Amino acid sequence: MQAQSISADEPHAGALPGDFAIWVFIFAELLVFGILFLAYAFARSQHVELFNASQLTLNRAAGLANTLVLITSSYFAARAVAAIKLGQARACAHWLLGTLGLGGVFIVIKLAEFHAKFSAGISLSTNTFYMFYLSLTMFHFMHVLLGMVILAVVMHKARRGAYSAAEHTGVETGASYWHMVDLVWIVLFALVYIIR
Repeated sequence: MQAQSISADEPHAGALPGDFAIWVFIFAELLVFGILFLAYAFARSQHVELFNASQLTLNRAAGLANTLVLITSSYFAARAVAAIKLGQARACAHWLLGTLGLGGVFIVIKLAEFHAKFSAGISLSTNTFYMFYLSLTMFHFMHVLLGMVILAVVMHKARRGAYSAAEHTGVETGASYWHMVDLVWIVLFALVYIIR
């Protein structure tokens, strides 16, 4: 049996995918969201009845739909990475287009939720629950928009043939950021919409 040699260009097993800088940014963002989630949990423990009553006014169906949309979009982003690793730039671009389309669906559903709340006269100053709900979801909303910009650039570059099986760091970087956006939403949905 012949031993296989590992090329110096091959990434080490267990190495983080994509550019190291994006992981510094991702960990910083996760820290910020973590602090906000802890603040939410602490505030909730001080005002359980208010939080439970206000939580019932949220559209859980819309929240669940957005959760399924983002999970599916993360799958599409993973398929884009798998495609480019096989040298299939066109398929990679198509999967990224699907990811962006689902990101757009998330945006539309979230905007409808925001519109319903603002139309009902709800704002950051309504009560402590809505202050957290609006702050957390708007902050996440901005991350979705940024993720869509990043993926749109990556998709454009993939269409131009900028990535290949040998060089696909940009695709992995964009997908890694998008997975972070998805992960944060799953925690946010469970914490704000579901847990009582």
